Amino acid sequence: MSRAATSTPITAGTTDGAGGAETAATPSILTLTMNPAVDLCWEVEHLEVIGKNRARVRSVAAGGGGINVARHVVRLGGRATAVHTAGGEVGLRLNRLLNEEGIDHVAVDIDDETREALVLFEAESRHGYHIVPPGPHLHDHEGRRSLDALVQAVGSCPYVVASGSLPGGLPDDFYAAVARRIREAGSRLVLDTSGPALREALAEGVFLLRCNRTEAESLTGRPVRDFDEARALNEHLLASGAAEIAVTTLGELGALCSTGHGHTELYAPPLPGEPLSDAGAGDSMVAALITQLTAGEDPVSACALGVAVAAAAMLTRSTEPFDLDVARSLRSQVRTRFQTDARSHGV
Repeated sequence: MSRAATSTPITAGTTDGAGGAETAATPSILTLTMNPAVDLCWEVEHLEVIGKNRARVRSVAAGGGGINVARHVVRLGGRATAVHTAGGEVGLRLNRLLNEEGIDHVAVDIDDETREALVLFEAESRHGYHIVPPGPHLHDHEGRRSLDALVQAVGSCPYVVASGSLPGGLPDDFYAAVARRIREAGSRLVLDTSGPALREALAEGVFLLRCNRTEAESLTGRPVRDFDEARALNEHLLASGAAEIAVTTLGELGALCSTGHGHTELYAPPLPGEPLSDAGAGDSMVAALITQLTAGEDPVSACALGVAVAAAAMLTRSTEPFDLDVARSLRSQVRTRFQTDARSHGV
């Protein structure tokens, strides 16, 4: 499915994705990736300090938070369109990869070069190393064009997912501006980012926020290691109006999903194999969560599938797609505990 171009220099991506007629009536999810990458995954048998390391290329794929979310939404049977920046030769390659994969997308042209990221997997130790450069520097007008392209693409999409870091040159309050414009367009923003951009966006308020432990610690100023510490953060986010739904992930423990009705602890299922990489777990979780919400599921049920999909993603090397059958089997093993009693915590 081709996207209509606007008067600004935006290139159109193409495709109906993998859903086909079965998802034709399903509302589409819109994602935003301001700092995408072409993800290269190489594998070596053993890393040698001296001499050449012979590697084989496992995969080359378009990547970045929102693009990964869109990919996984389609994999889960939903519909998604990815809005992203693209610049230079790497940007052209990014667009080609998305077209070849069949992901509907809208690319906003930028002057600087899109980044490449590397996942290096050492077979002997079964360790993966995710190496990510900072990315391009954007001008103010490129940020404005990206925001205009996003709003133009919203249409009837009920949810917009903004995921990933901001490239250099954009102001810290860029995602806050996204939240305002998306709210004015009648849609809901799901945010998954970090650093100053996260803090500025929460001052504006979003529909749903997903934080991992590192991002949670940046908000509290202290470690967030267990459900009680995650609950303190989530209560603060809800009470301050920063988010209507707060999901804090706790690695091997699982996640805490908090709404105005209370807090639900979701315990990660036991893995049927050795974890290989957490590179794609967060994006996989957000995709499952938002796919379920779009289908009409309640936040806790949606989050339970998210925990299962994130666990399945841990069994793959780098950002390779999770196994759908494994994710389905893990979903039945996600235990939950709901709490309604209000406790006061300072953040």
